[in-house]
Amino acid sequence: MIVEQVWTGNSGRNFFYIVACPNSGEAIAIDPIDPALCLSTAKTKGWDITWVMNTHEHADHIEGNDDVIAATGAKLMGPYNAGNSIPGIDKGLRQGDVVKLGSAVEMEVIETPGHTPIHISMLGHGGESHLLCGDTIFNAGVGHCYSGDPNVLYATFRDKIAPMADNTRIYPGHDYIANNLNFTLDREPDNADAKALLAEVEGQDPANALVTTLGQERKVNTFMRLDNPSVVAGVKAKFPKLPDTPSDEDVFLSLRKLRNDW
Repeated sequence: MIVEQVWTGNSGRNFFYIVACPNSGEAIAIDPIDPALCLSTAKTKGWDITWVMNTHEHADHIEGNDDVIAATGAKLMGPYNAGNSIPGIDKGLRQGDVVKLGSAVEMEVIETPGHTPIHISMLGHGGESHLLCGDTIFNAGVGHCYSGDPNVLYATFRDKIAPMADNTRIYPGHDYIANNLNFTLDREPDNADAKALLAEVEGQDPANALVTTLGQERKVNTFMRLDNPSVVAGVKAKFPKLPDTPSDEDVFLSLRKLRNDW
């Protein structure tokens, strides 16, 4: 299974993905916001896009659908409950569904609401695990919840993301890694792993972006460090009405509020 991360260079700092079978050349375009770039990448690689897939309904993830479908004849997959928010879905995807393509692509559907109510992620198996996670988890951060629910996003992290293996590779919908690491260091100034990673990625070319693992995220993503004493002390200082011993959910929700205005 090949996962091609494609940098758009747009103002939203979007990535999209092409997942391909190395044997058949069949491919799935995931959130192809830049259709011309998607089509040219597939052509260069010799891949045949047979499916388009959306992780969620935001415009910066679905606006390229029609052009890619028109050029390739591909069908559209997306969350089963998207309704009219993602027009033209041919195949609705639910928790536990498995998407297979050719002889080498197998991805499990994980429902990951919170950023939006209908968000899905895809967990690819075979050798390494690959999490194509839209705007649920970013490198060193998490998605905002302006059109979602931070309580639901916390439950997604607790029940869906946290149990995944440390070697799971993280493929997010945007490149926010440097800014997210700076937020981690604002909350946890003594985090040596975050300092080292920030030094590594500052000034990187997003077209060749570092792909983190979930094991790395547990070290540098403040939203996955909810019992860290510095993180807990920091949110208690900002939100003095929190309990003396705040729950993980209290800490997560407090961090999300702080990140909204940071």
